[in-house]
Amino acid sequence: MQYRTLGRTGVQVSSLVLGAMNFGAIGRTTQEDATAIIDAALEGGVNLIDTADMYGAGESEEMVGRAIKGRREDIVLATKANMPMGDERNHQGSSRRWLVTELDNSLRRLGVDHVDLYQIHRWDPTTSDEETLSALTDLQRAGKIRYFGSSTFPAHRLVQAQWAAREHHLRPYVTEQPSYSILQRGVEAHVLPVTGEYGLGVLAWSPLAGGWLSGAIREGRPFATNRSALLPERYDMSVPANRARLDAVERLAKIAEGAGLTLIQLALGFVTAHPAVTSAIIGPRTVDHLRSQLAAADTVLPADVLDAIDEVVAPGVDLAAHEKFDTPPSLLDPSLRRR
Repeated sequence: MQYRTLGRTGVQVSSLVLGAMNFGAIGRTTQEDATAIIDAALEGGVNLIDTADMYGAGESEEMVGRAIKGRREDIVLATKANMPMGDERNHQGSSRRWLVTELDNSLRRLGVDHVDLYQIHRWDPTTSDEETLSALTDLQRAGKIRYFGSSTFPAHRLVQAQWAAREHHLRPYVTEQPSYSILQRGVEAHVLPVTGEYGLGVLAWSPLAGGWLSGAIREGRPFATNRSALLPERYDMSVPANRARLDAVERLAKIAEGAGLTLIQLALGFVTAHPAVTSAIIGPRTVDHLRSQLAAADTVLPADVLDAIDEVVAPGVDLAAHEKFDTPPSLLDPSLRRR
């Protein structure tokens, strides 16, 4: 396992991060499964576990908490808030009112007195940066969080948040968690240059592109993944973007084979090769899935392999741009761009 410094925090974290989104009902993962996965991940050198309040409506946090009991101090523990937690209109967002309340809920579910990294799951256009950063700064001073970061923020919002922190003498975000893979490289054009400029640690999620780069989805081969059952439209081969992804996967598989690598090793090695990226988040549902991904922990792709990947998907290009999660609201809501 490789270890990198998380931004400018001085904290050393593994190049592969265990993501716990699949723990519980979402991934049909039991407590026994989750504990076995965490045991194997820690044994394999992973030292950062990432979860969120909304994963299984708190179920993931509870399962992580039970699994790490008695060994908390050896783990860099990260969670997130902001996404809806029920039908109550104020049980979501990035207001001080909600973050203070929901952090206590997360700490209770995790069975800990603090988290190492608390992340705002998505940018909240209804809440000012000053409001959010002020609440997070106070929670940090209270010792409930060690650091805080953002997740899937558009590049301009990362910049604005950094300036808001300076203007109001608040602590800034120290990490960003973007979606990044060979098939979705758009963040290379905007987000990663900004994180590099401000020294943010980067924890890349979906490095296997929702299973497209796992080896399970190949030309002429029937497939049925957990993700394809939940979001069938993203794997419908009659959709041009999906066809383009499958064509890219076939070419990438040949590159991997020529380099003596699995497709998973190629995909994870690509993400962790970017100088702005600290770690790639993997989200296994089984121990076997985890082991196939841990096999990429020490993968270093040579320049010729990286060049070959660029020939398949050009730098800064998203093959499925319609699936991005950081699209500015003004592009989604006509009322924000018309008089």
